[in-house]
Amino acid sequence: MILSRRGLRDTLFAVIALLAGMASAPAGSAGSAAVEPVAISARPITEFHIGGTDKQFGQLEFVGGLEMTSPSHDFGALSAFRFLKAGSDFIGVADTGYWFFGSVARDADGVGIQNFRMQQMVDQSGQPIDEKREVDAEGLAVKDGIATVGFERNHRVVQFRIDPDNMKAPFRQLDFLAPARELRKNRGFETVTHSNANGQHRGGLVVVSEKSLDKTGNIYAAIIEGPRKGVFTVKRNGDFDITDGAFLPDGDLLLLERSFTMTGGLKMRLRRIYGESVEKGAVADGPVLLQADMGYQIDNMEGLDVWTRTDGALMVSLISDDNQSILQRNLYLEFILHQD
Repeated sequence: MILSRRGLRDTLFAVIALLAGMASAPAGSAGSAAVEPVAISARPITEFHIGGTDKQFGQLEFVGGLEMTSPSHDFGALSAFRFLKAGSDFIGVADTGYWFFGSVARDADGVGIQNFRMQQMVDQSGQPIDEKREVDAEGLAVKDGIATVGFERNHRVVQFRIDPDNMKAPFRQLDFLAPARELRKNRGFETVTHSNANGQHRGGLVVVSEKSLDKTGNIYAAIIEGPRKGVFTVKRNGDFDITDGAFLPDGDLLLLERSFTMTGGLKMRLRRIYGESVEKGAVADGPVLLQADMGYQIDNMEGLDVWTRTDGALMVSLISDDNQSILQRNLYLEFILHQD
C-alpha cells in the first residue's frame, strides 16, 4: 500500500486507459467459446480507508473485500455483474467480450471467490467475437433467466438466455429510446437495471449512459420497458461519470460514479437518485452517499449490485475494472447501506 506507487498508477491510468479510450482488444483465440475455469487468488481487504480503522462512512458500513489476481490472460476488465443468488452466485460481463461466472464464498475469516469461469461471447453461428466494437459490454441486468446487456461503441441493448455452461448469441435487441446520434463512442449504456416490481415502472428496464450529454450538460437515460417508457436525464454532478446502478427496495436508484482528472486523480462515488425523479422528461437527481479517492481501497470502479443479506441487511457490492493493466487492480468490496 505505497501511496507514491498509486500516484504513479494514477498518471499512467490517465495516459493508457482513459485518454486512450480503454480500447484494448478482446483476448482469446477465435474458434473456441468453451467455458474455461479460471484460477483466482484473493487477498483480503479489511480496511476501506487505507491506514484507518473506521468502518462507517455516512450511511455505508464497510464489511470487507478482496483484491483478485489470476494467471489467466483473459481475466480482468470486469465491467458489470449481478447476483443470481443473493450474495453468492453471480454472472458478469467483461468489456473484452467475455461472460464470467462464480460464487462469493463466506466464512468466519471473510469472503472468497469460488468456481470462477469465463466464456467468450459468440455470434449467431456460435463463433467467438474478437472485434472490440461488437463486444464492448458495459451494463448488465438479470431477471427470470434473461441477461440484458448494454454495449457501447456499437451502441445497443440486447438480451441473452442465461446458461452458465453455454452462453449463446442474443435472441432479442431492444429499442433504447435515447437518440443514437447523441451517444458518445465510449460513453454508452453503463447502467442497465430492472426497476422495482411494485414501483411506478413495474420492474421495467432502465438504462443510463456513462457520459452522453444533452444540450444542458445532463446525462441521457431512458425507461425502455414498462408502462411509462420514455427518455429522461440524470443531473451531472461535478466531473463524475456513471458506471453502474441498481434500484433500492424503496424505489430509489443507487448510482456508481467515477472521476479521473490529472489534478484530482481517481475517485469513486455513490449517489442516491430519488425514485420519483426517474420519469419521462425529468432530470433525475439525488444526494451523494459516499465519495472516495485513492486514499481508500478503490480502483476503476465499474460494477455494482444491491442485495439483501439473510439477516435483513441491505448490501451494496462493487467491483473494479483493471483494464487488464498491471498498474490497476480487480477489487470486490461489500458495504451495508443503513437506511436510517
